[in-house]
Amino acid sequence: LFGISIAVGLTPEMLPMIVTTCLAKGAVAMSKKQTIVKNLNSIQNFGAIDVLCTDKTGTLTKAEPTVLDIVSFNGMKCQELLRIAACLEEHFPHSMAKAVVQAAKDRNLVHEELHSKVEYAAQQKNLAHEEMHTKVEYIVAHGISSFMEEKRVVIGSYHFVFEDEQCTIPEGKQELFNSLPEDCSHLYMAIEHKLAGVICIEDPLREEAKDVIKALKEAGISKVVMMTGDSERTARVIAEKVGVDEYHAEVLPEEKAAFVEAEKAAGRKVIMIGDGINDSLALSSASVGIAISDGAAIAREIADVTISADNLHEIVTLKRLSTALMKRIHNNYRTIIGINGGLIALGVTGIIMPTTSALLHNMSTLTISLRSMRNLLPKEEEA
Repeated sequence: LFGISIAVGLTPEMLPMIVTTCLAKGAVAMSKKQTIVKNLNSIQNFGAIDVLCTDKTGTLTKAEPTVLDIVSFNGMKCQELLRIAACLEEHFPHSMAKAVVQAAKDRNLVHEELHSKVEYAAQQKNLAHEEMHTKVEYIVAHGISSFMEEKRVVIGSYHFVFEDEQCTIPEGKQELFNSLPEDCSHLYMAIEHKLAGVICIEDPLREEAKDVIKALKEAGISKVVMMTGDSERTARVIAEKVGVDEYHAEVLPEEKAAFVEAEKAAGRKVIMIGDGINDSLALSSASVGIAISDGAAIAREIADVTISADNLHEIVTLKRLSTALMKRIHNNYRTIIGINGGLIALGVTGIIMPTTSALLHNMSTLTISLRSMRNLLPKEEEA
């Protein structure tokens, strides 16, 4: 009989039960915040995160970019530069591309006008939509290249235009280039390896971005890193405004993923927050990948968690939920060890019979399970 009492005390069914119950409670609490959790393990990992990596556009910013200015470097009219840029950008799913196309529409640069100026050869005019795009090449996270009157036209990031394509700034235009607004994102367009124009795009910061970064640090995240494909000076301005610990500018998708892998190799757990195709590699590499709900479909598919894009404070709440969740699991674990240890001791000494041991064991299981179903945070935070 004493052996049966000991066996009852050693039965570990409470351990998986409390973990499952707590994880389910965490998932329910997160769902109230319009958060989709596809991987329950990510709830546990979230509480132990050391490093947070985030994209800029659509994450720290509102993903509502607008064209603020168009600067010509080759004498072409700004309207003409915008017309060509919109023609190249109109079929590509990026917030910056949408801003360029919208700016063209706002300026009444109608569809036919857009296309009449982009040709494969000087002899061909007013080419049909499908024909015009047969020579357009889209390089993910870099830019777009095409031809206009047999001249190569490229548009994209600084890295793509000036480093990959080896384009140069026209003579006498360096001062104009240096005076471009630093708080804007820049879309560079070059014709025949000469900078033709720069489209300055304003992508306003989310009002809550700075407070969210501060709150995440207070919640236990030791380092916040911003990674963006924007230029160095634009990234520097944004980084200073939001208060990240470090930033990396002009990074490619594989470089984002490499950074995440390096942090993990150093023994740190990493969150990656992103919203675009460019972030998908890093999202899949991170300990927890978080996608913004109105971002690219591939980002939402790859990410462990998808949050509403309305307010970044949800990330802070998720961090607090996860921390509270792990604290509850650890407390329940210690309670179970104490109860089971007591039942074993009572069984060994012959103080209790198997039926009493089983009753106490099951009652404690029920009590701890019910305790695990309580709110993880105060009601005003979980509501």
